[in-house]
Amino acid sequence: MPRSIVARRADTDASAVAVPVTRAVVLLSGGLDSTTVLAAASAQGRECYALSVHYGQRHAAEIAAARRIAQVFNVREQRLVSVDLGQFGGSALTDPTIPVPETATTTIPITYVPARNTVLLSLALAWAEVLDADEIHLGVNAVDYSGYPDCRPAFIEAFCVLANLATKRGVGGRAVRIETPLMQLSKAEIITLGTSLGVDYTSTVSCYQATEDGRACGRCDACRLRREGFESARIVDPTRYVG
Repeated sequence: MPRSIVARRADTDASAVAVPVTRAVVLLSGGLDSTTVLAAASAQGRECYALSVHYGQRHAAEIAAARRIAQVFNVREQRLVSVDLGQFGGSALTDPTIPVPETATTTIPITYVPARNTVLLSLALAWAEVLDADEIHLGVNAVDYSGYPDCRPAFIEAFCVLANLATKRGVGGRAVRIETPLMQLSKAEIITLGTSLGVDYTSTVSCYQATEDGRACGRCDACRLRREGFESARIVDPTRYVG
């Protein structure tokens, strides 16, 4: 059965009309991109359910940020799921013995977390099916990004096929849509969009090696992309840096 809410018509208090509601699971990391996605989904009138994942990342500052951001945008519900990808290692984001690189590279960097977006999308898909949600929103980007293979349009397209072969909704002809509104935007365009939607980027955490209280190193790839984005957008960078 389709979901709806009852809204009063402007011309009379006695009449009511059913207004369809689109329910969406939003993957919310607490970073700049995912916060912008949540703001956009909220502005579009989506009924938002925020899913934040502690996947074994080196710091918990972004999870704390995600909690604050979910409250600001009044999500219907937020869930925090723990999946320890750190037990496999292989990434500077999950293995504290691997240093976070502070120089740009032309190859896939060691900050890539194997299968992270595949796992995160699978968790979001599971919750979406339980919620009977129509959409999953996430902030992957293929313009100003670190070159991760699971941030590309081809990956998202392939996951959509998998998702709708493997779910009750998909088999029943009610495919779950995966929305990636930032995919073809530059970091400057993302920041401009979020600013227009009232996002306070001070509360977001993007740094790969942020301090416990969320201050950024200013040297890693994530910090570089973020800083250059604010500069290109000609918007004052509100990021709290160390020192």
